[in-house]
Amino acid sequence: MADQTHVLFVEDDDVIREATQLALERDGFLVTAMPDGLSGLEAFRADRPDIALLDVMVPGLDGVSLCRRIRDESTVPVIMLSARADSIDVVLGLEAGADDYVTKPFDGAVLVARIRAVLRRFGHAGGGRGDDPAAPASGGVLAFGDLEVDTEGMEVRRAGQPVALTPTEMRLLLEFSSAPGTVLSRDKLLERVWDYGWGGDTRVVDVHVQRLRQKIGQDRIETVRGFGYKLKA
Repeated sequence: MADQTHVLFVEDDDVIREATQLALERDGFLVTAMPDGLSGLEAFRADRPDIALLDVMVPGLDGVSLCRRIRDESTVPVIMLSARADSIDVVLGLEAGADDYVTKPFDGAVLVARIRAVLRRFGHAGGGRGDDPAAPASGGVLAFGDLEVDTEGMEVRRAGQPVALTPTEMRLLLEFSSAPGTVLSRDKLLERVWDYGWGGDTRVVDVHVQRLRQKIGQDRIETVRGFGYKLKA
């Protein structure tokens, strides 16, 4: 169906791959499932899916490396799947450009909810259902030193040069630029940017803030220890 959301799912465990594919298809998604990173990269390039689910530990080309390759070519949303919540692989995946992660074993309903939350942020319906998100900020071009944020054109420039941001990074910057000088807690950013209606791992926020700093200037976003982050006005 033309309105189905296409999911690329890369997982080497046959049981998990087949069961998860069936569960996602029951929820209305079109799924391409691959057993290793190299076939996953080929499928990504051939099919251009709407979202990618990548297990960290897959043969051939591991999930983190695959995420990095995808991010070099596209801003398509990526969710990493990791067997351990405390694994360094989670941070490595986020640093490689993943937008979120889910720990294994996972409940099918939780995975679908996280997929739809990511898709809402990216303007997809998620399985052919759902609403597009409201823009978190509006009002034209905002300037912060040499940083310019076009909240309508969704463009960012630093010292007159364009800055390439992923949709998640853009939404994070829009939250900061809508309230410059105001401290935003990690929990508030999880709620507003990642659409978490529940407690989440704040490492997602910390890694994305660090990636955003690398692109717009390390001193542009200030850490307020014990509280969160704020954009310097």
